[in-house]
Amino acid sequence: MTITIYGITTCDTVKKARVWLEARDVAYRFHDFRAEGLDAKRLDGWVGKVGWEKLFNKASTTFRELADKDKQGLDEKKAKALMLAKPTMIKRPVLETGDRILVGFKPDVYEQAVGEK
Repeated sequence: MTITIYGITTCDTVKKARVWLEARDVAYRFHDFRAEGLDAKRLDGWVGKVGWEKLFNKASTTFRELADKDKQGLDEKKAKALMLAKPTMIKRPVLETGDRILVGFKPDVYEQAVGEK
């Protein structure tokens, strides 16, 4: 099973998730949103599996810095456009394990998804 973790290198939650994976010798690939961006097809797949509301981080600094007009009337289309333009608005980390998508980091959920090796 190929595991990919998406996020940014400076995010504390991403760091915790990576440390957790490494401590259990779980092989993974790290995809940095800032360096590698995010394509619309992948985001569409995530939204289809977990919903845009779960992915969209209204608590992010990036969202809080938006103009009020950009924050109003959020729907799936607008949220996806914002996340593609500024991937730091995506809750982190996003972990892909085969067909499964996990948003955020909770050790017990990761345990169920990847198991100890």
